[in-house]
Amino acid sequence: MQRTEYKDIGEVLHSGVLPNGLKIKVIEKPDFATCYAVLATDYGGAHRDFYLDGALKKTPAGVAHFLEHKMFDLPNGDNALELLSLNGADPNAFTSSSMTAYYFSCTEKFEDNLRLLLHFVSTPYFTDETVSKEQGIIAQEISMGEDNPGVIIYYNLLSMLYKEHPIKDRVAGSVESISQITAQTLYDCHKAFYSPVNMCLCVEGKVKAERVFELAGEVLGGEKCEKPRAEFGAAEGEKPVEQYRIEYMPVSAPQFLIGAKIAPFGDAKEKLYQRLTAQLAMRMLVGYSSPFYTRLYAEGLLNRDFDYEVDFFADTGSLIIGGESSQPEKVLEELIKEVEKVKTEGFDKKSFELAKKASLGARLRGLEDFENVCISLVEGEFEGFDALDAIPMLSAVSIEDCRKFVAEKLDREHLAISIIAPGRDEA
Repeated sequence: MQRTEYKDIGEVLHSGVLPNGLKIKVIEKPDFATCYAVLATDYGGAHRDFYLDGALKKTPAGVAHFLEHKMFDLPNGDNALELLSLNGADPNAFTSSSMTAYYFSCTEKFEDNLRLLLHFVSTPYFTDETVSKEQGIIAQEISMGEDNPGVIIYYNLLSMLYKEHPIKDRVAGSVESISQITAQTLYDCHKAFYSPVNMCLCVEGKVKAERVFELAGEVLGGEKCEKPRAEFGAAEGEKPVEQYRIEYMPVSAPQFLIGAKIAPFGDAKEKLYQRLTAQLAMRMLVGYSSPFYTRLYAEGLLNRDFDYEVDFFADTGSLIIGGESSQPEKVLEELIKEVEKVKTEGFDKKSFELAKKASLGARLRGLEDFENVCISLVEGEFEGFDALDAIPMLSAVSIEDCRKFVAEKLDREHLAISIIAPGRDEA
């Protein structure tokens, strides 16, 4: 077990790897009553094709999400979610495009809850009957999403940005794809991706790091297995496949998403620096204090239902800007003008320093949220960097880095816009 002290932020991280390959990260908080634990696998909706034992395996869309739903079922008929709740914990799970995570928070019986978490995630139990029942439940969930403008507009945008990458498909899959999932499919994917070598346990709270390592070793023994290697298809360029799409649905006002894709580059530290630069650049370009937003808000082109996000997942990345507007195409044109202005004039230095301080402040506040810290550490582990390095590294991001990022990634030819407008599509 290695002890790393981060003097700039007053944190100490205990980390290590068990003989079976499980990565463990622990932050001790003896003065807090709460404990938070997350056990995650480097396996999400985009990991449909993968290499294991030298062979390429192909699976239907939605298997990772399906597994998440079924992992709480135990062979004796118990449900781990209910057992954790009865034990005073607040448990849950999620599946994203790049990972699946099972977690809980509690103020008592931490060791019992951790044992249960480790046990049920490592104990697959599926039958044809339970799989068939779950297919009906998830099919309803998928069908509900087909009537949701937010879901439609988002996946429309991803399909416009990406030609082949599985990131463009829904994490839950489609009604057709999940109908191909069998109990054996789940067992095979659990064996491949839920091996300790492909997982990370992160804990923060009133715990002892040594005890967390001991418990994990007791429950998750075994030898180190081969780590599966995801296959995301041929490399794609940074230009979108399609730049404009509009659909009509019964919405009260037009909704839009503008997006661009980013290719991660370099080693782990360079990738982290790229993320931080992208996030700071977007805050400067379209954040609530930016000239772009304040001007368009004053003109009535944007309202408070506006936001942006920077996502890096499954060996790719994207920038997404969106909200409501009576003239989405006009918003796009104004964004392109703003990008050109930044490209030639750069960002205002005073505004840049304020934005950087605001970003640093937000990250420091985020350290108070155990869930935020643990999920960030797990994501960083799977990507190869230390998330706690983000705060000192953010200080090094320059105004020129941000200008260059906007100039290279957000010009007209890199942008796509997806729109949902009021009305009904006659098609």
